[in-house]
Amino acid sequence: MVRHESAEALGALGDAGSLNIMEKMRDDPNEQTVVRETCEIAIDRINWQLSENSKSEKLKQSDFASIDPAPPAASTSSPSIPQLRAALLDTSKPLFARYRAMFALRDLASPPDALTAEPAVQALAAGFVDKSALFRHEIAFVFGQLSHPASIPALLKVLGDKSEESMVRHEAAEALGSLGEEPGVEEQLRAFLEDSEQVVRESVIVALDMAEYEKNGNMEYAMIPEVAASA
Repeated sequence: MVRHESAEALGALGDAGSLNIMEKMRDDPNEQTVVRETCEIAIDRINWQLSENSKSEKLKQSDFASIDPAPPAASTSSPSIPQLRAALLDTSKPLFARYRAMFALRDLASPPDALTAEPAVQALAAGFVDKSALFRHEIAFVFGQLSHPASIPALLKVLGDKSEESMVRHEAAEALGSLGEEPGVEEQLRAFLEDSEQVVRESVIVALDMAEYEKNGNMEYAMIPEVAASA
């Protein structure tokens, strides 16, 4: 998980000097799958950022200030959730392209009262059946960003699946923490305080702390507040 986050951070930094080491790791059959896949996406992100295409694409303004592993798919006059869902689930496409569909769906799920919000959440939830643990982990992370109540059933199912990879369950727990003001979520989280996986136990503790912040109206728990522009 730490090496995955390191590779993802290198992708976000966008430095071409990182490409050589990440290409070697991506192509190493003895490397862990989650690290190879993260390097694949990070390489594609850096190459996209340095390309002429990135300068000409018209990207929808996002409600989120995060530097994502991939930019959202280029906007059209009428974004189609079924088309984005199909791209999200199409394993013949590169992970980078599927991530772009993922973040486009995320943006369509915000604000939570938008007409596209719940259909986009349901489309994202379909990604939890993917064979890639990295991909499933990112779906859970996106749900944490969205904090949409419609994601709760899918997140609880993932957290409760003891056969699921710990990095996916970890993200599901923290995403549920962002929904801690919703009825029953805290009680469901407490059931995993003694989980056999240390990272899950620790994530549940963090999630319960997040839930307490949410209930108290402190919505900026794990976010950098915007700094007012100086005159």
